[in-house]
Amino acid sequence: MTSLTLIQPEEIVHLSGISWHTHESLLNELSTNRRLRLTYYQSNLEIMVLSPEHERYKKIVGLFVETLAEELELDIDPLGCTTFKYPELSSGEPDEFFNIKNVKSIQGKTRINLQEYPPPDLVVEIDITSNSKDSCAVYAEMGVPEIWRYNLAI
Repeated sequence: MTSLTLIQPEEIVHLSGISWHTHESLLNELSTNRRLRLTYYQSNLEIMVLSPEHERYKKIVGLFVETLAEELELDIDPLGCTTFKYPELSSGEPDEFFNIKNVKSIQGKTRINLQEYPPPDLVVEIDITSNSKDSCAVYAEMGVPEIWRYNLAI
């Protein structure tokens, strides 16, 4: 009898000395593969392949935030994963992010430029096999006031 394992660990590639232009080119080339997550910070680029385990925990924590907001009767705008950029400096793709305090200024926007609009109020990062330390630095630089990390990384 053959057995098939669907859950594979995340695969991570770290590159240093990467220009912003190269990062932008990679983002454009890889835009159709949403199982890849890119984080750029201070000329360092991390490319990560997401596992089903990662996506499962991401969904659970996201549902927790949405349920908590509902119970507290808070309007939120859950926007999942998107790429936030501070050109030439940093770029990050949170696992989940939420607008809470600034929900009215962001709701309905199809493009969110952090130079025009406030950053998300809450970012969620799920660490299965890697550490989101660089990602947290990116979000802090962007002015995100709160970051929740679920850390299973060894």
